[in-house]
Amino acid sequence: MNPETAIDLFKTVVMFSLYTVAPFLVVTLVVGLVTSVLQSVTSIQEPTLTFAPKLFSVAATSVLLAPWLIRSLIEFTGQIIARIGTLGH
Repeated sequence: MNPETAIDLFKTVVMFSLYTVAPFLVVTLVVGLVTSVLQSVTSIQEPTLTFAPKLFSVAATSVLLAPWLIRSLIEFTGQIIARIGTLGH
């Protein structure tokens, strides 16, 4: 495998990883920001108030995005397996 192919494969994997993880990061960021603002306004500094909403929101996001995520992973795996034959040259 030449370096250009390895770099291209690495770039593809990193971009796909970002593509699949981004919705979870955005949901966690928004929920964390909203919870932090609410804690600041109410002066309640309880650590579980930031952890529990994030946990539930990520679980809900996982359930809602599961079909899309599975379909994307299957397509990506198929593309990578198809490229295996060309990697030896």
